[in-house]
Amino acid sequence: MEYNFTDIERKWQRRWVEQHTYKVKEDKDKKKFYVLNMFPYPSGAGLHVGHPLGYIASDIYARYKRLQGFNVLNPMGYDAYGLPAEQYAIQTGQHPAITTDANIKRYREQLDKIGFSFDWDREIRTCDPEYYHWTQLAFQKMFNSYYCNDSKKARPIDELTDAFPKYGNEGLNAACSEELHFTADEWNSWDEKRRQEVLMNYRIAYLGETMVNWCPQLGTVLANDEVVDGVSERGGYPVVQKKMRQWCLRVSAYAQRLLDGLETIDWTESLKETQKNWIGRSEGTEMLFKVADSDIDFTIFTTRADTIFGVTFMVLAPESELVDQLTTGEQRAAVDEYIAYVKKRTERDRISDHRVTGVFSGSYAVNPFTGDKIPVWISEYVLAGYGTGAIMAVPAHDSRDYAFARHFNLPIVPLIEGADVSEQSFDAKEGVVMNSPAEGKTAIDGFSLNGLTVKEAIAKTKEFVKAHDMGRVKVNFRLRDAIFSRQRYWGEPFPVYYKEGMPYMIPEECLPLELPEVAKFLPTETGEPPLGHATRWAWDTKNNKVVDNALIDNVIVFPLELNTMPGFAGSSAYYLRYMDPHNHEALVGKEADGYWKSVDLYVGGTEHATGHLIYSRFWNKFLFDCGYSCKEEPFGKLVNQGMIQGRSNFVYRIKDTNTFVSLGLKDNYDTTPIHVDVNIVSGDVLDVEAFKAWRPEYNDAEFVLEDGKYVCGWAVEKMSKSMYNVVNPDMIVGKYGADTLRLYEMFLGPVEQSKPWDTNGIDGCHRFLKKFWGLFYKRGTDELTVNDSEATPEQLKSVHKLIKKVTQDIENFSYNTSISAFMICVNELTQLKCTNRELLRTLVVLIAPFAPHIAEELWEATGGEGSVCDAQWPVHDEKYLVETSVKLGVAFNGKCRFDMMFAADADNKTVEAAVMVDERSQKYLEGKQIVKVIIVPKRMVNIVVK
Repeated sequence: MEYNFTDIERKWQRRWVEQHTYKVKEDKDKKKFYVLNMFPYPSGAGLHVGHPLGYIASDIYARYKRLQGFNVLNPMGYDAYGLPAEQYAIQTGQHPAITTDANIKRYREQLDKIGFSFDWDREIRTCDPEYYHWTQLAFQKMFNSYYCNDSKKARPIDELTDAFPKYGNEGLNAACSEELHFTADEWNSWDEKRRQEVLMNYRIAYLGETMVNWCPQLGTVLANDEVVDGVSERGGYPVVQKKMRQWCLRVSAYAQRLLDGLETIDWTESLKETQKNWIGRSEGTEMLFKVADSDIDFTIFTTRADTIFGVTFMVLAPESELVDQLTTGEQRAAVDEYIAYVKKRTERDRISDHRVTGVFSGSYAVNPFTGDKIPVWISEYVLAGYGTGAIMAVPAHDSRDYAFARHFNLPIVPLIEGADVSEQSFDAKEGVVMNSPAEGKTAIDGFSLNGLTVKEAIAKTKEFVKAHDMGRVKVNFRLRDAIFSRQRYWGEPFPVYYKEGMPYMIPEECLPLELPEVAKFLPTETGEPPLGHATRWAWDTKNNKVVDNALIDNVIVFPLELNTMPGFAGSSAYYLRYMDPHNHEALVGKEADGYWKSVDLYVGGTEHATGHLIYSRFWNKFLFDCGYSCKEEPFGKLVNQGMIQGRSNFVYRIKDTNTFVSLGLKDNYDTTPIHVDVNIVSGDVLDVEAFKAWRPEYNDAEFVLEDGKYVCGWAVEKMSKSMYNVVNPDMIVGKYGADTLRLYEMFLGPVEQSKPWDTNGIDGCHRFLKKFWGLFYKRGTDELTVNDSEATPEQLKSVHKLIKKVTQDIENFSYNTSISAFMICVNELTQLKCTNRELLRTLVVLIAPFAPHIAEELWEATGGEGSVCDAQWPVHDEKYLVETSVKLGVAFNGKCRFDMMFAADADNKTVEAAVMVDERSQKYLEGKQIVKVIIVPKRMVNIVVK
């Protein structure tokens, strides 16, 4: 029987559905294992061969754990809200829901063909009201919570509304937007609106004035990762910095817990380091600086207050409110011009691009230790969100301050003995302090750091600042609060209405608040978000329902929020919903949450290190505080799959003609390389007729061939439609089968590394599966050759060696070396003419995670009961791996001439004697004198003669 992969794969994919093979339920008698992929956004282009890489890797592990007896949860769904569907709606008028649904159907067809073990009964879509009900509820819970720094957790906002009328905010230690001080009498004297404004200062979900990346053409705020080189990633439209009132999540309150949690999870050190840097913890001092000839003062944050004597200028973030206050009339025009420039730069650009720019404000600050006047500058390298948005610059000991000082010719004062700052700043982490104060100068109260070590100077300065009420010691974090508003249509609606400009939540029992229909998907003519086009988007507080806008009276009926939630809203707790997707009463029930707990293996790309993986960890910690999640960290182990790059092909057109010359002849002509669709190229040989039909301008193309073929050039590039190097997995499955695709994607290299796709190499994996099939069936017949003959020691050794290797490799995600081991074992068993049923069925179980269709077919053919998925993973026996003999190469003067077999425990004398009497040695020894014999254990015997 031939290996008919098409029929086999259709048969088993159909049977898996009919028999609910991958449907999973909680089973307290089994250990659980939760495998999860970062779910995809369903784009119109469908999957290319790079997309399934992570899915295949996780599917292998999921199947492996099931074979080990675990109850495995392996769900899949869709991150269905996204800007591409909305942009398509704007261009065509087609509702994003229609586009998204069609795209999901396409994705599902492609995923099913590859043979994943997903439990599709648990599918979720973030655009489904049944799902975003729980996203809206989580937002409401955040709105109705504050973060208590004493208990280090979220607490109900009602605690504050109960305490403020009695005590004001005296003794309150809570995360907040700004430090407030008020008494109980003041609170009681305020009206409802003022009280709501004060509570907003503490809420975890709050409205705040923030700088955002605003794209006028798209009419929306963009996240940093949606902006590239000052333009939108989608469409390439200009992006400017703009201050807007936005919904925010107080992620910064969880900064220390996010940092501490990294020590409890199994992630790569590089990814942990990325998150640590993003969170950016630093201990330092807040100090107060007065502005010369003014009543204005401002606070700066510094990690090195001891370097105060080296401050030669101050720098404000361009967004700082101090900019307007400190800019003098003479400098106003220059400052305004500079601010306009900075508005076109994203925060990410400013962090990564170290260009030196700035402008003098015209004002001076006063050094609180020396009384010296210090010029106040404005520069984009200072960010408003870090510290206070103002810094004291110490150019001798900070590289960015140094570059700024050199560029604008500002003084540089070294503070460490022996520091050479003639070419670059000097690292001041250790050494002996000088110039603190400089010779001939004095500081307040005779304060001096000269002669102290850096460590001593830091401690002394902190104590002095506290004792003289000049500031306070503080821990600071770079991590910002997350902007949670988007001016888009296609996103989760906020369950919020407005009374006197202040937000109120619709009742919890009225969720979900569903996205309304609109006539247009663009912003309104007055600049409101697309929901401003909705005619039925008001909340009736008496009847608790959505009503027509015409009924708004701001007494009973109020306007609803026009912004929608960002893309990360729906992906921040989806792993919990998979545990209990049909629960209409809760995001996840206590029983399901208590059983599945958290994700044991999470697979996805490194591009989510500072976005999704920060936000989802924050979201889960909040839900943990509220008792909705039983585990504080959502993802135990994380594996980042690499990228499959495209292997592009090129044709070479002779300039000013429609003639194309083959690769080996192109140097004889003046040619232009042109990308060609890789799907009409095989083995770098172009299908000439398919090329002519590919595009109208090539209908009459002529060719200069090599040996009757047109050979294309090639290069490794990013897989993209514009380079015509996108390989559709459907084509590979149709030509070679899903099992071949699965094997080949893993065989390309380590899961976590990027590697180029090369269709030319896929034949090897397909031939391997044919050879594997050949172990079971007599070639060209339907005769099954498997029987109950006794296995030989060599056969047992080969299979048990494979069991050990594959088990270790799967645990380490070294799938490429597993497949190599399979190939070696199949070759050995073929040569050994193995027909032993037990050994061959062991081989079937071993390959089942990698190539499930062929495994199911052969499992059934050899008498296996049920699905191979429910077989038992084999365990190797070391007794079969003991080496009883060893092969040694026999060399004369270093050149190997033949091999000999010896007992594994043979000593050197026995080995040497056997070599000397072997008749093959005689012709190399005849007439020669033996100088010495060198025996390398288990490798070779080298006889030196002359």
